[in-house]
Amino acid sequence: MTTAPPSPTSRPAILIVEDDAHLRVGLRDNLMDEGYLVADAPNTRDAEALLRERDFDLLILDVMLPGEDGYSFCRRLRAQGHKSMVLMLTARSLEDDILKGFEVGAQDYLTKPYRLRELLARVRALVRRSGSAPPDQLAFSGFTLDLGKRQVFRPDATAVELTRTEFDLLAFLLRHQDRALPRGEILDAVWGRDVVVDPRTVDNFVSSLKKKLGWTNASGFSIHTIRGVGYRMEVSSS
Repeated sequence: MTTAPPSPTSRPAILIVEDDAHLRVGLRDNLMDEGYLVADAPNTRDAEALLRERDFDLLILDVMLPGEDGYSFCRRLRAQGHKSMVLMLTARSLEDDILKGFEVGAQDYLTKPYRLRELLARVRALVRRSGSAPPDQLAFSGFTLDLGKRQVFRPDATAVELTRTEFDLLAFLLRHQDRALPRGEILDAVWGRDVVVDPRTVDNFVSSLKKKLGWTNASGFSIHTIRGVGYRMEVSSS
């Protein structure tokens, strides 16, 4: 199934071309959580139709696609004059395969399985190179998270002093607000899959976050404990 292209806006637009529906939808949702406008397609035919409707700042292009492969599609797009940045995804890690990606016009190359945090960092770098500004702020209940400066500001514009991990945890909860997030998922996203941390560490950091943000029952946001699962952040719409 092809997702319709995003409407023109100042937010960077990304097109994902990936035939694995599970990977495609997961990547789309994560990029949308980051604030990007995202369209996706399972093959180059559908992707080309979307490219006729609007320009994209970045294409995330799988190499192994049904029909025309990613290499051929990228080469053809460059011949047609398309200027979008291209990040190629593939299970192939041989040097010749990587060099081929650059030769056909890709700006970056990432092998599967990839770490989400690394992919998102590469996306941000490529979007900047395209001349667009990555989404760099999240707002809730008068607070503002500046993702570029890694600072949090209260409604009165004073800064909230957070540690690196506290900042990453708050950003993750905000991007996934209204979802019940298991502790394991939070640990993987914030601390990393390769770091061994007691799941209860999340509890301590959530408690610290609420204290530093001055949370009370009257606050316009809440971080609920979901017993036996983890946490869910809710932000008032008023």
